[in-house]
Parts: sequence; structure tokens; C-alpha cells
Amino acid sequence: MMKAYERLLRYVVVPTPSDETSDTRPSSQCQFNLARILEAEMEVLGLSDIVLDEHCYLYGKLPATPGYEHKPGVILQAHMDMVCEKNNDTVHDFDNDPIHTYIDGDFIKAQGTTLGADNGIGMALMLAAITSPTLKHPALECLFTVDEETGLTGAFRLQDGCLNGKQLINLDSEDDGQVFIGCAGGIDTLAKMHYEAMRLEAKGERLAIHLKVGGLMGGHSGDDINKGRGNANKILVRFLYQVMQATDMQLAKISGGNLRNAIAREAEAVIAIPVAYKEDIRVMLNHYIATIESEIGDVEKDFCMTLETTDMPELFIPQTEAKRLLQALYACPHGMMAMSKTMPGLVETSTNLASVKMKEDDKGAYIEVNTSQRSSIESKKHDLKQMVECALALACDEVTHGDGYPGWAPNPQSPLLEVTKKAYQDLFAAEPKVLAIHAGLECGLFLEKYPYLDMVSIGPQMFGVHSPQERLSIASTGKCWEWLQRVLETL
Repeated sequence: MMKAYERLLRYVVVPTPSDETSDTRPSSQCQFNLARILEAEMEVLGLSDIVLDEHCYLYGKLPATPGYEHKPGVILQAHMDMVCEKNNDTVHDFDNDPIHTYIDGDFIKAQGTTLGADNGIGMALMLAAITSPTLKHPALECLFTVDEETGLTGAFRLQDGCLNGKQLINLDSEDDGQVFIGCAGGIDTLAKMHYEAMRLEAKGERLAIHLKVGGLMGGHSGDDINKGRGNANKILVRFLYQVMQATDMQLAKISGGNLRNAIAREAEAVIAIPVAYKEDIRVMLNHYIATIESEIGDVEKDFCMTLETTDMPELFIPQTEAKRLLQALYACPHGMMAMSKTMPGLVETSTNLASVKMKEDDKGAYIEVNTSQRSSIESKKHDLKQMVECALALACDEVTHGDGYPGWAPNPQSPLLEVTKKAYQDLFAAEPKVLAIHAGLECGLFLEKYPYLDMVSIGPQMFGVHSPQERLSIASTGKCWEWLQRVLETL
């Protein structure tokens, strides 16, 4: 029998990036490539009622083993898409290139990109379960979803009536020995500032400078938002605003971050300043670097910020618009906003200034700002989205919000939770932690369509999720597989 981590290595070579800018579901047709591979495996393994629908949802049923026919059915669930993040110096086309994996001791890693263990290992555990010749289990349903990483948008398209099980095990968690029974709800806020690019407004000799922020850890905008990690967008904007106040600065280019659910690791800008300030700006940057290191250096050991002269750009953002943009980005909140009053250690509310990008549409050039808000309290989620809207509206002519997704309210009296806890105790002689998570899980959306579901979420240990530092523990994967088997056998 193939081990779960070995299955992961097979699945992650199939590109499955989701596209948060797409209005279709699935957001990328390449997700069908993996779905068809999984569909073929399920057919060979003898699952029944296999359906791969037009939205790339894949599900199938496996009968209960002898003696388990009377037990309530169980749904196993994971998502197919992955977060596509890479280092700036890594050449990789996520739409076409396979992930290049390697094993480093206990860890599976990828070369310069995200790994895709989120949530490839969930799919691998599902297939390990249905291929096991010894596993005893109730009737199983395998559900593979899409576009989880684009604000859980895929789960909205799950059809009513396709699932029969009364219990669901979500395999999208990332912490060894932890059972999750709740999650935050979320919503995205997107802003655009259109402008008419123009040549240098000010006369006199100018110097073009390229600024870069890098070396930051990044990470998951839910799980890691309270860990004191730097946001490259906020760090860059803070310095640019200082320069604009001190000099007649003009802004030509600005970009930073990538995806809505990842903390920005890298950012850059090209500016023009009077030549007379050439040395002054270097001194300013040195002082600024020292300030940032004093604020976050205990967490961000590899933070760096560089300055180098570059070729003078032809076009610039008009100074009035550039100033408003920097003010809006500076004012836009980022990070943890409140901790839960009911669950110690749980982040209640947060927001992520995810990306700043230069684009063009039929109106011309514009700056796109992408943010995401999360909260386990629905009213606070909407309050925070309006706060972000107010800040960005200072500069942007368009501010819109996504549909959002609901949270998953914890049920401490869950029968499935009790079985899951006891299984861990019996196997490992330790009490698993029962938690809610500040990230989003699809469970909340499943409850809207199937309100009777009893659910938990488990998974093996991962680090650096949503960043090129993503890595999966092989030993923890083995533990999670044992745990899942024991839960299914004792339900």
C-alpha cells in the first residue's frame, strides 16, 4: 500500500493553482486535470456513484466494511487547489510546471515555491483510507472541492443532496495533535485607483531609485497573523511616505504581495528624487532599517531592504494621486485586531493588506489593492471591512467586497469530537488540543447546505503554509494516518 506522503508527491506535480481574479468555478481549468486523475483512481478502487460535475467537484461512495453497515456514514473532505507563491528569483510557471519536491530529513519541501501539501496531503489521506486492505469503516463518501484558496468560493457551488453522511472529517488542518471544531468567517475588500500616467512634473536633475523589501517570512493570513511577522507592503509604504514628506519624491512603480490569503513577503517601488537628496535617502534608509529591525527583528531574522539607482522611468503616477495612495495604504489597517474573549489564544478579528499591483483595464492604468478580513464574530467582520473601505476610499475610485463566507461555530458536545479525542488518547497517550482556528475552513459553508452535519478538522504538521517555506512532516503524516484509521474504526 502506498503511503500518504508518497501519494502527495504524485499529486503535487499536477498544477492546480486557483485564480482569485476569475468569476468562473472552477477558477482554473487545470484543476480538472487532477480531478480526472483522482476520478480514475476512484473507479479502479471500486467506489460507486462517482460524480465529477461541471464545477470540478468530485465525490464518490465506498460501502461500509462487514459489521459496520449499521453505523452512520462518514464524509472525508479535502480541497484540490493550492496557494501559488514563489520567491522572486525562482523561475516557475504554476499553470504548467510541476512542483519540484525533495525530502530533507523528516520534511517534504519544494524548491523555491509553495509545496501544495495544503491540501494535497488531505487528498492523499483520503485515498490512503479507501485503498487500505485492512481498514474497517462505516460507509464513506469522498468529497474533493475546488477554489478553497480563493475565499472558499468553490464550496458555494456544492449541490444540495449530493451527500448522505451525517459526519464529516475535514482534512485541511496543519497542526499535529490538534482537533479543530470552529473557524472564522471572512470577506475580501478590493480597491482600484485609476490614474493617468504622466511624465515628470518637476523640473531639474532627478535620480531614479529602486527600493526592495524582502527576506520576510510571510505565511498564512489567518494562522500566522498574530505571530508578529512583517508585511512587506506596510514596511515599504511607511518608508515611501517618509521620503515623500522629506523630498519632492515622485512615484513611478509600486508592487508587493501576491495572494489575498498570504502575508506579503516582498515589495518594491521605483521613485525619482532630486539628485541633491542622493545621500540623504541612503541615510534615511539606514535609520529606517534599524527601526524596523528593532520592531520585528526578534521574529524576522532575515528582513532586508535595499536601495539602488536605476534607469529613469518614462511615466509616473501624478504626485497628487501618489500622495493619496500612500496615505490610504498607510492608514489601511493590517494585522490582528482583537483576541477572542471566549477561547483563550484564539485570534478573533484580523485583516491582511495582501497585495498592491499595477494593472490596466478599459479605463486605463490603475493600482489594485487586495485585502482580506476575518472574524469569528460576523458583525465585527463587517465592521472591519467598512473600516478598510473607508481607508482605501481616500485614494481609490472603486472599492468592492467579495461575497464572503460564514464562520463555523464550535460544538464542544460533538459526538464525533469525543470519538476523535479518545482515538488520539488511545494511540498516543496524550490529550489532543481542541481548538477553533482563525483561518477559514469550508465546514461553515457545508453547514449552510447540510445543517445536521457533525464535523471535525484534523491534519498532519505543516510549517510555512502559503509561503515558499512550506514543509510537511513525514512522521506527523504517519501519526495522522493512524489517527484517522482509529477514528473510522471506532465510530
